Amino acid sequence: MNTKYDLVDNIIDYENGELGDVKTLELFSHLIKTGKIYSLQGSYGRTARALIESEWLFADGNINKQKVEDNDL
Repeated sequence: MNTKYDLVDNIIDYENGELGDVKTLELFSHLIKTGKIYSLQGSYGRTARALIESEWLFADGNINKQKVEDNDL
């Protein structure tokens, strides 16, 4: 089974405010890990930086699963 990440649909959902907290973390994790964060508008980079600074994501793009669990997301 192919589990290809649907980047376009997730960005559209994010832009429409329809992406939940965990899915948003997964989106930004994917964008950081693939380097695509650098080809998007600046607000994506600023959001990624904020997620890293608030320790929801690590600098390498991995999700801080302990923080997710601690916050019942």
